[in-house]
Amino acid sequence: MPLDESRLMEFLEVVDAGLRRRIVLVAVGGTAMTLLDLKPSTLDVDFTAPAEDADAFTETLRTLPHGFKVDCWKDGAVFSQFLPSDYLERSLPIRHLRHIDLRALHPVDIVVTKIGRLDERDIQDITACIRTFRLTKDVILERARQVTYVGREANYKANLRHVIGRFFREEKRRAG
Repeated sequence: MPLDESRLMEFLEVVDAGLRRRIVLVAVGGTAMTLLDLKPSTLDVDFTAPAEDADAFTETLRTLPHGFKVDCWKDGAVFSQFLPSDYLERSLPIRHLRHIDLRALHPVDIVVTKIGRLDERDIQDITACIRTFRLTKDVILERARQVTYVGREANYKANLRHVIGRFFREEKRRAG
């Protein structure tokens, strides 16, 4: 069942009440897109966080019946990519709860992490990030160079070329 921003926040308030200390959570993927008002809902709940914060979140989550698919990766890992260590400073503040400092990945980081899988939903999300935040070809290429991809790196590079070609065709024609 899709989760809109209101349901996400209700869920996080329950988790927040169970935490014993302050943590930072950085929403990624569709969760970040929903919190940034780039899409109405997400199918699952995905975060990355400093390792100790991810552990505290996961431990608290185990004690709560919630019924959602939740992933929380550590230290800038997102799906099969590892973001540079500055992912946290670049992330955008969303809301401060009693124990949770909720943030969302910077839109360029959303784009470079979605490039790894690149299904139709990812293309829609990339489109929204590029258009809404006016991301440029150079910004995406520079950030993608800083990402470590776990898996067949040639696939990531091919997906990156596809995204650049698809979204920056006009730029290519003007330059040529």
